[in-house]
Amino acid sequence: MHNSPQRREFLQQSLAAATLWSLLPDSLKAEERTNVSLSLSNFTVDITPPKGHSLCGGWITPVVDVTDSLDAHGIVLQGAGKPMVLMAIDWTALSNGAHLLWRTKIAEAVGTTPERVAIHCVHQHNAPFACLEAQAIVDAQGDLPHIVLEDYLHDCIDRIAESAKDSLKAAVPVTHVGKGEAKVEKVASNRRIYRDENGVIKAMRGSSCKDPKIRAMTEGTIDPMLKAISFYNGKNRVAAIHYYATHPMSYYGDGLVTSDFVGIARKRLQQEDASCHHIYFTGAAGNVSAGKYNDGSHPVRPVLAQRIYDGMTRALENTEISSVKSVSWRSIEMLPEVRSSFNKEDLMKVISNKEGAVVSRNRPSYMLAWLNRVERKQPIILSSLGINDISTIHLPAESFIEYQLRAQKLAPDTFVATAAYGDGGPWYLPVKEEYPAQGYEVRVAFCEPSVDDVMTAGIKKLLGV
Repeated sequence: MHNSPQRREFLQQSLAAATLWSLLPDSLKAEERTNVSLSLSNFTVDITPPKGHSLCGGWITPVVDVTDSLDAHGIVLQGAGKPMVLMAIDWTALSNGAHLLWRTKIAEAVGTTPERVAIHCVHQHNAPFACLEAQAIVDAQGDLPHIVLEDYLHDCIDRIAESAKDSLKAAVPVTHVGKGEAKVEKVASNRRIYRDENGVIKAMRGSSCKDPKIRAMTEGTIDPMLKAISFYNGKNRVAAIHYYATHPMSYYGDGLVTSDFVGIARKRLQQEDASCHHIYFTGAAGNVSAGKYNDGSHPVRPVLAQRIYDGMTRALENTEISSVKSVSWRSIEMLPEVRSSFNKEDLMKVISNKEGAVVSRNRPSYMLAWLNRVERKQPIILSSLGINDISTIHLPAESFIEYQLRAQKLAPDTFVATAAYGDGGPWYLPVKEEYPAQGYEVRVAFCEPSVDDVMTAGIKKLLGV
């Protein structure tokens, strides 16, 4: 356990800074530059957990072996104000103080500010689920498995920050930007499809589903398009960022670390197109998975990987390229209402119940961590990178697909690419219409339905509508 005074002091300072920041007026921070001399550098760091490390918060089998590596992939853009960083990591979640710590460390390394660093998890489940506050809560119990080993977490961010800093030396000019999309066939399907006559969820179609009746149901509300944003130095494509909205698990819980089917697809493309750095972001997939097309059997994983790979390659083939004319970065802070049912004493009773199952004790630690965070007024940051008529939207946690579709409708003349699974603090973020429908995602949502209005208002400001 990494408990050095320097680490504790840094985290305390970060949390204190966040508390002060949240007391500032709720306002959009926006900066747009024209006639820019944009440059890009990239970095990749192996963040595969060691044997025995907890996976998915400590309630599935810990690391037994590694099928394929988990990585952090990022780009640093310079030349339009302070540097901007986009990064995707092959983890389940990075939450609360840990997310702030990572953004702060990377910002310091590349000479920018934390709100100009967007970190998103791809959300595979045979992967770490990091929350320092929840770790401290379970650690105090003395009998619960760790959520994340702090030595490992700090080592990962130290190496990432150093790699991001080193990448600046190899920055190349970005003269053009590309946008492309392609429909992905037979991957995404809505999880909340089986309802009674009142619209209440009867059963969830999860990441995998063996029930032929539920699998036969319609895909439901999804975004079938995989989007790609490409960066060019002259005619050479130097980086491509891919966005698609689905839970990225074929099967898990066996202790075999893997980047799963979306990671396999990205790695194949990277191997075939080595001169371009490919990054994959999971979109607003809180209520979307491959359950209609995935029975959880091992042969399905490569099939799903092939379909994602096909979507990536077609999106690149469909790319429209234009010279870089304007670049902007926008950010706004939000602090949603915590679930009214959350009570510190009640949560601690469940956490400290030695007879309870690990999942029933670990999960409330995340709830308590979120409750404490809202009390100290540490905001969530929504942000957006804009280049010409392209806008990325960076959302937190397990945002529902409706937020992604809503963003596209709000700005129909803009190519909007959404990444979710940023700060994982609030867990699921349903739209308000789904709360009466109940079901798993609503049951484990940490915010009141009013989060919908807060998120939507933030998205509008990011898109300038």
